[in-house]
Amino acid sequence: MTKADLVDKVTALGDLTRRDGEIIVDTLFESVIGALKADDKVEIRGFGSFRTRQRNSRIGRNPKTGERVDVPAKRVPFFKPSKELRDSVNPNGAKSPAIVSTNPVDPHHPPAM
Repeated sequence: MTKADLVDKVTALGDLTRRDGEIIVDTLFESVIGALKADDKVEIRGFGSFRTRQRNSRIGRNPKTGERVDVPAKRVPFFKPSKELRDSVNPNGAKSPAIVSTNPVDPHHPPAM
């Protein structure tokens, strides 16, 4: 879904013009961004929460040259979905296909070839 799709959904909900829908969506995004810039947490019940996390400085590598590069400490946005959102995405408590295995293999005793 794109921002334009979201604007279309908002305008379809009521007697709104496309411009009104854009203002609503932009205001929502600007409010979340402003709160994160102020190091506040945004919590939307039933959806999830947005917050920032601190990343420490580290030494990285330029992938092109292999040269060492100092990466400064920074804050990054982080989204944590609510339990309701996780449950709606995974109905009936379904597990990820990578986790669920119909034929588990013991790593210490692999099957005979």
